[in-house]
Amino acid sequence: MVRVIAGAAKGRQLYSVPGEGTRPISDRVKESLFSILGPDTEESIWLDLFAGTGSVGIEALSRGARHVVFIDKAHQAAATVRRNLELTGFQARAQVIRGDALRYVRQAEPDPPFDYIYVAPPQYRELWAETLMALDERPLLAPDGLIIVQIHPKEFGPVLLQRLELASERRYGSTVLLFYQLAEPAAEETPDAASS
Repeated sequence: MVRVIAGAAKGRQLYSVPGEGTRPISDRVKESLFSILGPDTEESIWLDLFAGTGSVGIEALSRGARHVVFIDKAHQAAATVRRNLELTGFQARAQVIRGDALRYVRQAEPDPPFDYIYVAPPQYRELWAETLMALDERPLLAPDGLIIVQIHPKEFGPVLLQRLELASERRYGSTVLLFYQLAEPAAEETPDAASS
């Protein structure tokens, strides 16, 4: 059962995507995620990649997010997100795109950029790393924004990034959340005042 935990649509049970192709986030992990984000969720703008049921983006909307863009290339997933938005009454603050997440990342030019980008692709296909590298190349994230990656701990490995850095990680049983932020620009070296 997938449900909204808090906010305007608290307790509403969401429709699930038929079949085995999605891995919905557990209530425990979702609750922990939004406890970490806290009041920053309010008025934020989200990109929910590989959206599945739309559970994370809808939770954000329920807690006061301004707008969420949901992306999933599966017809049944996109249809399920639309049903869940109708169920919770958040259609006006959301956009559902049936399409490839990587293609969207490589082509999108959001204005303003996203405060949060949630990445929860199908397991064991290296899609999380590929998506993260694509996000590293594009200015989709707000300066103080976060990219949140949901994977199985066994999937984790180093990813060569230029603009992004791993800020923190939280493990919950068979799920790990990775939080990436824009790296601080390297401080320019100043000449040693003592040297002549």
